Amino acid sequence: MPPAGLTRFNTADNGTARAALHEVCASRAWGERMLARRPYATTDALFAASDAAMAELTAADLAEAMAGHPPIGRPKPGDPTSRREQSGMAGASDALKAEMLELNLAYQEKFGHVFLICASGRTGEQMRDAVRNRIDNTPEQEREIVRAELGKINRIRLTRIAEHAEGDAA
Repeated sequence: MPPAGLTRFNTADNGTARAALHEVCASRAWGERMLARRPYATTDALFAASDAAMAELTAADLAEAMAGHPPIGRPKPGDPTSRREQSGMAGASDALKAEMLELNLAYQEKFGHVFLICASGRTGEQMRDAVRNRIDNTPEQEREIVRAELGKINRIRLTRIAEHAEGDAA
């Protein structure tokens, strides 16, 4: 039997389910693919559908998905998900925050989008090192790394949908 949250997601009307999916990933194409594959028998089936939908995204779809993510070190104000996911930067020194801002801007200048990484569980230093390592990638290499990172983020966010019982704060 699926977890209560997954059952609720499976039985939600399309508008409610679409809104929940948009909170997971800003790509409309990804969300529509996920909606079309409902119901999900297990959380693993939900993850497999997410991975398959992510693999099918075009460069434009990926750009739309990335647009829903704030730069590392600057979570969306008032967004508990953004704040939680970027908690590794919360205690960072002013020097590290300034360096991340500079690296984010250089990355964005080169690739045309924010530096995207699954920040959950990473320290500020680990995120800084990742952007330093990735800034020399080609746009094609970076697009596939971003696709993988988005997939990880989606799984974390989908877990929250699947596992939260009614009345829990997601």
